[in-house]
Amino acid sequence: MRQLRLLVLPLAVLAASCPGSAPEPGGFAVTISALSGPGGYFDTDNLISNESSYLHAITDLRESGIRGGAYLGVGAGQNFSYIAEIEPELAIIVDIRRDAVLQHLIYKALFENAPTRAEYLALLTGRPAPADSAALRGATVQDVVEYVDALAATPESSEWAARIVREAIEGYGFSLTPGDLETVDRFHGEFMRYGLDLRFRSHGRAPQFYYPTLRELILEVDRDGDPASYLTSEERYGVVRRLQQADRVLPVVGDLAGDVSLPAVAAHLEAEGLEVSAFYTSNVEFYLYGGRRFERFIENLRRLPFADSGVLIKSFFPGGFRGAHPAQVPGYYSTQVVQSVSGLLEGWDAGRYTSYWSIVTRDLVGMVPVP
Repeated sequence: MRQLRLLVLPLAVLAASCPGSAPEPGGFAVTISALSGPGGYFDTDNLISNESSYLHAITDLRESGIRGGAYLGVGAGQNFSYIAEIEPELAIIVDIRRDAVLQHLIYKALFENAPTRAEYLALLTGRPAPADSAALRGATVQDVVEYVDALAATPESSEWAARIVREAIEGYGFSLTPGDLETVDRFHGEFMRYGLDLRFRSHGRAPQFYYPTLRELILEVDRDGDPASYLTSEERYGVVRRLQQADRVLPVVGDLAGDVSLPAVAAHLEAEGLEVSAFYTSNVEFYLYGGRRFERFIENLRRLPFADSGVLIKSFFPGGFRGAHPAQVPGYYSTQVVQSVSGLLEGWDAGRYTSYWSIVTRDLVGMVPVP
């Protein structure tokens, strides 16, 4: 997540009911609407991440024993790899873009209709259904990617994939406008048009050299050099799929420094008796700090029921700063760090955080903090 403009718009959440029918109390759509707040503008569709370093945080999460509880995040599919590692009981994705909810409904439809990784990628990219997906269950992620790459998309296969996704989304209990359905078709259409060559891009700006493709994100590795995405194995894929099937991945509209969504999420987690084990914030804090709204984010963090070992997963981009981040891995433009929430809050109260640089270099898990 690279560029954020917090222009608060009128409350725009998906209505939690199907036309002509009453929603089930406490159901998927009802819960999402209850947790959602005002949206805002973001100058990219953010279909995939631009953080090629995103899996480096997996090493710190694993070594720190971050497991279970509730997971919070922002953005798109990169969340699934953190979820696969942590295995939370509940995941809530809070994004300022209302369109992010629609994209996560696409993901939900894919997971529910694809028992295996190969079937998932085929549905995502509009390729024909694998002839023998069971034979690929024990395959490496590289083998699965090569298999899907070799499948040729056809008008029939793309129409088949689009129909499955559209029909699933229409059954989730939301009252979707024609514009919503157009966005769903457009987003899924981008994955089908470009396949695994889909690359992160921003509106109105030239592509950057560090923007990864979907293929590269899937095949990325952790700091130890091992594949670690949610598509690395059927077991990791299954962790996310089971949560999706159980309506335990909730995409909501929200501003991390706002006074609606995160307080509502905090109350929801308290009611469920869950503590937050990890919160992936990407580089949203860069914009909050620059917009003098970081203190409001801190206030929202205090409301959330974090575990004692709770952490924030952050992304850092070096443009405009005094040099490389001390945790930067050679060959990567972005840097992923894991920060202790208790350390952040204590440091904030003590006045130790006087710049954005200090916010992304102190109280880190897995490396020596910068003085």
